[in-house]
Amino acid sequence: MGELLKDIENYWTNRAEGYSDQNKAELADKRRDLWRDVVCEHMPAKDKEEIKILDIGTGPGFFPIMLAQNGYRVNAVDYTPEMLVKAKENAGELNERITFARMDAKELDFEDNSFDIILSRNLTWVLEEPDKAYREWHRVLKNGGKMLNFDANWYRYLYDDKKKAAWEADRANVKKSVYKDQDEQKGVDVAKMTEIAMQVPLSALDRPVWDRAVLTEIGFSGVRIDEGIGERVWDAEERLNYASTPMFMVVAQK
Repeated sequence: MGELLKDIENYWTNRAEGYSDQNKAELADKRRDLWRDVVCEHMPAKDKEEIKILDIGTGPGFFPIMLAQNGYRVNAVDYTPEMLVKAKENAGELNERITFARMDAKELDFEDNSFDIILSRNLTWVLEEPDKAYREWHRVLKNGGKMLNFDANWYRYLYDDKKKAAWEADRANVKKSVYKDQDEQKGVDVAKMTEIAMQVPLSALDRPVWDRAVLTEIGFSGVRIDEGIGERVWDAEERLNYASTPMFMVVAQK
């Protein structure tokens, strides 16, 4: 394991409890149903039990738990063991509908053409080789299947003065509000995450422009971008925290 990958794993190990609390809050309020509606819009028209779903970078298990609650079976992978521990705890009786496994996002232990739907949220930005991961996701996706990736330019402000000013304005606005700042979440080590963000490639790139170009080059068809997806699934606290960092959804079909 390279030093950067080790640092990334250690960081998310320390974030596991706090991130799990965050996911459980989402599952307990209206955001669960908002996310369900977004994801299920892209499900193939066949029986739920027949749909093969893979969640990559599952963290504490938000997507597979949400989908299992709605009658789907899901494979879910993450590289950080402690995240998988939390995911299994959070899933409870739903573990019978979810298969959790530790895997690297760019080296999946699945056969070609295995899944109808691939999901990922807040993962690609922190990958060392995101283009290689996208190629691997294309490999395990069935012909006609869809990949849904939700992400944002979380650390672009490290490379862009205008975005830094907007990010700092977000922090000031949160401090004046009744909400908690994103950087105050349990387990967040701002200095370490900034150090990691400076070493991964996507922090400095213009996304989702990069995503569209790479996915098209790999061979995905019908690549579609929704840069306003956060307005559908975020609550007021998230909108204030991430006002200058809108979430985008990439939908790519094989």
